[in-house]
Amino acid sequence: MKTAVTPTREQNFSEWFQQVIKVADLAENSVVRGCMVIKPNGYAIWENMKSILDREFKRTGHKNCYFPVLIPLSFLEKEAEHVDGFAKECAVVTHRRLSADDSGSLKPEGELAEPYVIRPTSEMVIGESFSRWINSYRDLPLKINQWANVMRWEMRPRIFLRTSEFLWQEGHTAHATKEEAIDETLLMLNVYKDFFQKTLAMPLIVGQKTESEKFPGADTTYTVEAIMQDGKALQAGTSHFLGQNFSKAQGIKFLSNDKTEKYAWTTSWGVSTRMIGGLIMGHSDDNGLVLPPKIAPIHLKIIPVFKKDEDRKVVEEYILKIESELNEYSYNGAPISIDVDWRDLRGGEKYWSAIKEGAPVVIEVGPRDVKNNKVFLTRRDLGPGEKGASGRDEFISEFTDLLESIQENLSKNVQQRLDDLICEVNNKEEFETLFKKKSLPQKLALAYIADSEENRNILSQKSLTFRCIPLTESKNETAKCIFSGEKVDKRVLIGQSY
Repeated sequence: MKTAVTPTREQNFSEWFQQVIKVADLAENSVVRGCMVIKPNGYAIWENMKSILDREFKRTGHKNCYFPVLIPLSFLEKEAEHVDGFAKECAVVTHRRLSADDSGSLKPEGELAEPYVIRPTSEMVIGESFSRWINSYRDLPLKINQWANVMRWEMRPRIFLRTSEFLWQEGHTAHATKEEAIDETLLMLNVYKDFFQKTLAMPLIVGQKTESEKFPGADTTYTVEAIMQDGKALQAGTSHFLGQNFSKAQGIKFLSNDKTEKYAWTTSWGVSTRMIGGLIMGHSDDNGLVLPPKIAPIHLKIIPVFKKDEDRKVVEEYILKIESELNEYSYNGAPISIDVDWRDLRGGEKYWSAIKEGAPVVIEVGPRDVKNNKVFLTRRDLGPGEKGASGRDEFISEFTDLLESIQENLSKNVQQRLDDLICEVNNKEEFETLFKKKSLPQKLALAYIADSEENRNILSQKSLTFRCIPLTESKNETAKCIFSGEKVDKRVLIGQSY
């Protein structure tokens, strides 16, 4: 069967992912190695993500602000574990200007007294401001967020998954007590979980990172792990309880109500344009992008189909009436978004363009449809083979229900994938059997495995990593590691990752 995307997921999942990005016109590689240009189709998805999350951040008491992209090197050096975790990824600015010689060649000039690091993350520079903004317990909690770009040099970049520069949000908060900070960390973890499950139609695993996988400098890191169609896990968002590590490094202190000076307890949390990569690999098919209606920039794509000029007016009036009537409805708290493709192309070309770009609903309207008061409808979640005629009045009155049906169907498919791919593993033999096969989709293991250097080496030989300890796990005081036999009280999710 011929598909719009080649190779297919089964043939070469990695290349399929790149081709979906291309045919959906989402992004392209920049002339700057490791960076990407996000095109209008891709950026519209990011804008929707940003808008929905930003409302939720503000609802939970956070305010937006902005900090410089350049961070003094000495700031990073204050927190040893943090700088060690990011050192190899940092881009460093050492000069303040360029000068040109007679031939026009440019060279850096004016070496800086102290180098600057282009932000890989902002804990240290924001902490410096917090140390000046916070004086008393009355200044707490302090809860801020910034939408920004960051730079981390990537050895093997992939659009939307790992690029040297990417867009993200980073929340930072300071609290008077440890309990408040932990509550905040879990609150924002749940904000991410709800966003993925309810808006992106992507059920996932919510858990705590093992000691070796946590954020550099954090006491505890929590994660939302989305499982892609090839069985690999994507760390889709993280929330960090930083304890007092960064407060002590930067002097974030306050006078408590008992008149003693104390260090604040801090958190940070973030998601990025990597979510778009997860959205693509989580839902799309061999004909292109598939988007859940709650995040899709366009809910309905209308394809006018006519051959004669005199038919255009009839079709146009019919489409305008559909648009007008649908404008009376809303979905997910926003107006229904409609795009009519009037380009001077054949109907088939416009139809396949709509399929590849992922509009949840596509309708074709021609003179015959006008005459019969119908539309010819495709549900993108069911694929282009599932086309059928629908009465216009019925289509309009049930359109929001149709969108919700698509949203629920996509979510159900992802949940089924989770259930099928995660396997309980009780001993070393079962582990070896599970990961002996290299076919896709790759399974994931839920097993008692201690986070030790020896066990990490065992996993590394199979290209596996500790993903997280699911929060649904209960303590088992009698459990032992399936490799070493040492005591371990909770199972950990093991799998390949992006």
